Amino acid sequence: MSEHEKNATYKIWAVDGIIYGPADLDTLTQWIDEERITRQTWVYHCQRDVWLKAANFPELQAIFNALNREAPAGPSAPVSSDMEKVSAGALRRLKILSIFDNQQMERIKNFLELYPAPQFSVIVKLGDPGDAMFMVLDGQVRVRFLAAGRETILATLSAGEFFGELCLFDHGPRSADVVANVDTQLVRMSAASYHRLLEEDGELAAPFLAAICKTLAARMRADNKRLRDAINITRAGFA
Repeated sequence: MSEHEKNATYKIWAVDGIIYGPADLDTLTQWIDEERITRQTWVYHCQRDVWLKAANFPELQAIFNALNREAPAGPSAPVSSDMEKVSAGALRRLKILSIFDNQQMERIKNFLELYPAPQFSVIVKLGDPGDAMFMVLDGQVRVRFLAAGRETILATLSAGEFFGELCLFDHGPRSADVVANVDTQLVRMSAASYHRLLEEDGELAAPFLAAICKTLAARMRADNKRLRDAINITRAGFA
């Protein structure tokens, strides 16, 4: 490796939507070892002023090979019913779990389960009782509303996102359908498991709840902005 590569600095676009860095190559090596960075992670090379997937940097590819890290399995990979077979690094790519270290991740696995969703399957249905939240490990889902046989897509969620979290608090009915756009691997936390987490491991429950609240706050701000924009457009049309 050249001296220029050794002295280069980088930034990464993490699963929580935050850009971390600048960081040197030694730090990136540690993050790759912890699986915070995969071959698909977007990385910015400060000196070259370019964003690329980590796999497209020869110096990072050499680190992946040295650590014998394989590319993350896609949704077509076999799904295990055993959470122990899911690595801490894979779970850390879920935004809501990205703050946990390896030891905490092993503990929270006790409250989670894998849930495969084949393409076009309905994961939750409008009006059904809510009994669990879901995190998208691999794949993609859409949140939809059907009216007179026509579908309106409210949101599209990809790997790292979550949905159905409100049922952990009020057990209310589902407010929309959620359908798998492709074969998708989900991580499920039932309402019962959430309450067990509160009782048995408050140290994990607090940051988990804080991560949910942070995302809900961001969604509320975005919804408020859309409402303001719609009102302004409507008023402008009658001006």
